[in-house]
Amino acid sequence: MLVNTSDVVTALSMAQNGSIDKFVTLYEEEIIKDNSGKPIRVKTLGQKVYADSVKSHDVVFGIGPAGTGKTFLAVTWAVTALKRGQVKRIILTRPAVEAGESLGFLPGDLKEKVDPYLRPVYDALYQILGKEQTTRLMERDIIEIAPLAYMRGRTLDDAFVILDEAQNTTIMQMKMFLTRLGFNSKMIINGDTSQIDLPKKVKSGLIDATEKLKHIKQIDFVHFSASDVVRHPVVAEIINAYEKDAERKTAHHQKEVIDSTSASGFASYETIGQPASTKEEK
Repeated sequence: MLVNTSDVVTALSMAQNGSIDKFVTLYEEEIIKDNSGKPIRVKTLGQKVYADSVKSHDVVFGIGPAGTGKTFLAVTWAVTALKRGQVKRIILTRPAVEAGESLGFLPGDLKEKVDPYLRPVYDALYQILGKEQTTRLMERDIIEIAPLAYMRGRTLDDAFVILDEAQNTTIMQMKMFLTRLGFNSKMIINGDTSQIDLPKKVKSGLIDATEKLKHIKQIDFVHFSASDVVRHPVVAEIINAYEKDAERKTAHHQKEVIDSTSASGFASYETIGQPASTKEEK
């Protein structure tokens, strides 16, 4: 077995976390070989949990920072299921309105409009299947890539369905998507709750789903952390730095709210007591 740089980084990270004894388990199972013949395996403990969850649940949410392999692994499992005849098609979708850009403002037909937002999905497909085979399967509608709005009114049977960038769905969009699930189908919903591009007053459908659906047996939520990042080691440090800053700001905001509430309560007490004090002075 060839050991590459990412394997070494993973081993060092696990050694620092005291979990090096579990390193071997990551290499026990090969998911599939990519287009060049290289085996694809999970690379972190978080990815292993993700893999086990996908095997045993109909709907799986993968939530965590960029670089943790959520999209790549989801596409890998979808292609594997297709090759094994477990599903008849793969459907890949994501919200088409992001970072203030409306889908309607982009030129060209549907494919041209959606493509800029789905580059990671195409990259994964090309690595696993190759560009030519991916194109052929898309021409035959065995692989379908479409904006989330095009899922409305459909029932997705015998399909492996992936929703990417789910943090940018509204509550209604998430409900619409999840209720498309048909017989003999599997859904993976991926997102990063620290990268929400929705207007401030609009609640993310991904966050809402984690609150409402956590007790449903066939739905599972897998949370990734910076330790699951499989990019350059500095990426994990960058993510950690931003997460700590967000935690600090949240704690500061909560303290301000508590202080404000306490001050308001004290002021109210003084106001209520003032008339009595004035009366006594008279």
